[in-house]
Amino acid sequence: MNVLRAQARPAILPLSKAHQFTQSRSFATDGRKLITLIPGDGIGPEISKAVQDIFKAANAPIDWEPVTVNGETGVSDDVIASVHRNKVGLKGPLGTPIGKGHMSLNLALRKKFNLYANVRPCVSIPGYKTRYDDVNVVVIRENTEGEYSGIENMPVKGVAQSIKIITYEASKRVADYAFQYAIAQGRKKVTAIHKANIMKQSDGLFVKTCREVATSYPTIKYDEMIVDATCMQLTLNPSKLDVMVLPNLYGDIVSDLCAGLIGGLGLTPSGNIGDNGTAIFEAVHGTAPDIAGKDKANPTALLLSAIMMLRYLKFNDHASRIEAAVMQTIREGKTITGDLGGSASTTQFTNAVCDLLRK
Repeated sequence: MNVLRAQARPAILPLSKAHQFTQSRSFATDGRKLITLIPGDGIGPEISKAVQDIFKAANAPIDWEPVTVNGETGVSDDVIASVHRNKVGLKGPLGTPIGKGHMSLNLALRKKFNLYANVRPCVSIPGYKTRYDDVNVVVIRENTEGEYSGIENMPVKGVAQSIKIITYEASKRVADYAFQYAIAQGRKKVTAIHKANIMKQSDGLFVKTCREVATSYPTIKYDEMIVDATCMQLTLNPSKLDVMVLPNLYGDIVSDLCAGLIGGLGLTPSGNIGDNGTAIFEAVHGTAPDIAGKDKANPTALLLSAIMMLRYLKFNDHASRIEAAVMQTIREGKTITGDLGGSASTTQFTNAVCDLLRK
């Protein structure tokens, strides 16, 4: 049973069908799968351990290959070899110091493995009260270019410039993915989000490409919306949006806005999908250095991302069992962490989920 269910449309947090056409099937002979694990910075190691403990309690057929990515190591040859070998990874939060002049480690990973589509489902969680009870939207963000192309310089003192790149190839690839996702999930509509009224060449190319792609998917309604109007509409009535496809920067902003509608980044999963079955699933919240090592972190976002990963690998039964245990723990409210209004530690929350799985 899928416990993350919205009222009007099928729940989309589990990517049960949406990625069957891109999934990795590089299994060991015993049916288990080796996964690259990037624990991350700050609270990353704690929430990664929580996921490992819960997967063990569920007897999930996953083995872990931990690798280190941080500001000192960067994306090392060992990390690259592990992801190329395993195809699928799970990543905790990574920190990048602001204004230090080097590329975000998250961006570096996406570029290195050509993870072109970031998929962020935002679905209301039963039992956790927010302003809206029936949020069920998906943000599909182009992940490789736009303002995050990493091309910046200071031509003269006091002037900085950043070059925004939009290409037909990348726009078509992510638009195709969005429509295929909508079909696989039984969705009705794809909306291209843009600012082509101002950036007529760059965003104009993105919109033009989306329109072209839409003609190949006549069963899916297609429309367009300016990004600022989208943000207003999401706060007024999120049910008017379904699947959104966006250039990189807008997707970054809108996906966090959508996360706020369901309770925050601590409850939001994320998957980065690339070519040839490569995918890295991740927690998208920060490293929370203020609580790192204090056993206070909420592992839910990384857990839900790991559940997406299980479904990507077609381990659907294990994914459903873990998801049900996580949702029941949150719904009961007895052992939830401080960010959810409770007082439980990371360990207590993890143990509560594990106890449900062992029953």
